[in-house]
Amino acid sequence: MGRLTLLTRPDCGLCEEFLLELQSLGQQMSLPEIALLDVDTDPLLARKYGLDIPVLLLDGVSVCRHRLDRAELIRLLRPR
Repeated sequence: MGRLTLLTRPDCGLCEEFLLELQSLGQQMSLPEIALLDVDTDPLLARKYGLDIPVLLLDGVSVCRHRLDRAELIRLLRPR
């Protein structure tokens, strides 16, 4: 099904909202486990995504930034 990673940072209100929306979607459909990762703990990720937090990755590939794109995530998780 893939692996979801939410890139966040401490005290990020937008990150908290994003996670709540993701958890809400998880109550409506089956989602892979969601790993939270502080973007500032990895210099490469901080350089690449530092100003665009939160970012949702599916198997390391960006799905959406700032706000949850439910339709895109559902499309990507659909069995092929």
